Amino acid sequence: MFNYIKKWNTLRNQLLVVYLIVMFIVLFIVSTITYILVEDLLQGNAEDQIKQTVIESSGRYDSLFEQLNMVTKQVLTNEEVQEALLMESRGEITSFNNRQSLMSTTNLIQANADGIYSIEIYNDEYKRIIPIDSTILLDRIDPQWIIRANEQGGRLIWLGEDPLDQNYFLVGRQINLIDDNFKHGGYIIARVNRSYFQLNPNQQDGETKDITILVDEMNEMIVSNYHGDDFEKILAEKSEKIDINNQEYMLVKETSPLTGWTMYNLSPVNQLTSGISTVQSGILIAGVIGLLIFFISSLFLSTFITKPITRLTKTMRTAGEGVLAHNPVVNSTNEINELNQTYNQLAAETNYLVQMVYEKEIIKNRTELKALQAQIHPHFLFNTLDALYWSLDEKEEEELANVVLAMSELFRYTITKENQDEWVTIKEELDHIERYMKIMRMRFGDRLNWEKDVDPEWLHVMIPKLMIQPFVENAILHGAGNVVGNSHITVTIEKVSHVNRLRIVVADNGPGMSDEKLAEVKKLMEGGLSQQKQHGLALQNVQQRLRMYYESERCREITIASEEGKGTMVSFEIPV
Repeated sequence: MFNYIKKWNTLRNQLLVVYLIVMFIVLFIVSTITYILVEDLLQGNAEDQIKQTVIESSGRYDSLFEQLNMVTKQVLTNEEVQEALLMESRGEITSFNNRQSLMSTTNLIQANADGIYSIEIYNDEYKRIIPIDSTILLDRIDPQWIIRANEQGGRLIWLGEDPLDQNYFLVGRQINLIDDNFKHGGYIIARVNRSYFQLNPNQQDGETKDITILVDEMNEMIVSNYHGDDFEKILAEKSEKIDINNQEYMLVKETSPLTGWTMYNLSPVNQLTSGISTVQSGILIAGVIGLLIFFISSLFLSTFITKPITRLTKTMRTAGEGVLAHNPVVNSTNEINELNQTYNQLAAETNYLVQMVYEKEIIKNRTELKALQAQIHPHFLFNTLDALYWSLDEKEEEELANVVLAMSELFRYTITKENQDEWVTIKEELDHIERYMKIMRMRFGDRLNWEKDVDPEWLHVMIPKLMIQPFVENAILHGAGNVVGNSHITVTIEKVSHVNRLRIVVADNGPGMSDEKLAEVKKLMEGGLSQQKQHGLALQNVQQRLRMYYESERCREITIASEEGKGTMVSFEIPV
């Protein structure tokens, strides 16, 4: 998981993520503000529309009431009605024929008026003149309405539902006698069909979820499309919103100054905000499209910005291969162009310095190798000539000639090839050791023996020249030279298990070394102690050459194992 995150933790991806986050925040804020404003706008427009509808509906009922007012005024100002009531006020009884005539007159006026079912006229003593019967006004309506009619002085008043038939409403007014200084002369009552106050078509049941209620001054319902049990709750509500049957409604009411009637309109809130879902979808789609466009733009922009940096980074990674490559010049921003130019200049200077240092290091290493080989040659020649000196008196001329020939081959191997090749095969190194042992037997005789144990497969492996012979030389000088009796030296070359290396082991049966002596030899080998009389020179020389030739840590160290009375074993490893 960590590697996956690290893989995607690039400058381009970081820029892309930052761009997207910023764009998302901007779109979220803009969308939220837009949504809130549009929601408020839609709800406000819906509220205004509902209020306007309520005002128009209230005005319609005012118009209907005014029509009733005109019709009843037309009746009470009729000459026959005025004359009959004037006679009644003077104590004269209206004849049956006059009452029949009044019936015809009022029926004619009623026929030309919408909504009025019948008209009743009473004298100032509350006796009914028309229709012709003996009904008393106090038995017809509540006395409080008579008192109110008197208080209104002739203006039309609403009497509510007809006690005799709930399909009708009653309106009434006081009649004033025009010819008697507008003296009170009686009352007129009109029966109005309930359907006359029916709701608008868009307010009927089943057409809409809106609730419409029209009540009079006494909060008595005139007309409504609501038949629930919360009628009183609606009339008593003071706020703009109300819950009915677990649904929230917006309440708008309007009271008419003409009639005193109040109209209540309740609209479901979810109906008012039904357009919000469309707005939400529009904002969501626009946001997704905006994010997609911005993502493509951000991806292109981030890639355009980081591509030169990525190319420069890949070029710089090639430095691990040993050479700082030049980065191609591309058209980009001034900063990146300057960075590219600076890198190319640095790469050119660094490559030049690396080349100089590399060449100097090669020269230095070759010089050190020559010096090390030069150290070996005198040491080797001294030991060889010393062996020849000890054999001069004992050997015959023919045998001495063979020794001289062997020495010639030794010198040719160590000196002639010095400037030709620093590497030889293991077979050549072993042949060189064989010639050296032939010379050493002139000094030590038959008590010096050696053997080699190597698989023919490894004879052609390349090895630096004079890497094994110094160990054999040490084994002879410090082993056979310090023991009485036979001396045995073994050179073993074997494959190291599971790795592609060879282990070269030189062992002798000499006197061995104590732990203190072994520690001293290791310090001499590392150059930790001053060398006297060339002690430890061969080991140190080979150790340094191993470290110069090989990079593997396992191939750069010499291992020494020794035990007093049992001999010494020296080994090192080389890659195949």
